[in-house]
Amino acid sequence: MEIQGLAIMLLIGAISGWLAGLLSKGRGFGLFGNIVVGVVGAVIGRYLMAFLGFAVTGLLGAIISATLGALVLLFTINLIFRK
Repeated sequence: MEIQGLAIMLLIGAISGWLAGLLSKGRGFGLFGNIVVGVVGAVIGRYLMAFLGFAVTGLLGAIISATLGALVLLFTINLIFRK
């Protein structure tokens, strides 16, 4: 992967992790944690959208699918580690 592709992936991960942190019950896991949740969420979101039959294109589509994937990930984490 080129450095530019990595930077874009981290930026999308940061944005989607931040958005998911705002939309979920808590405030996320801090900057680094939100980036990790966003990047993992991007993978989950991409597979989820493909499974549901939606085509994800463009930067906005990537951010939306990554945010949805991050929300699914945060929901799962909250179910597992519920206080």
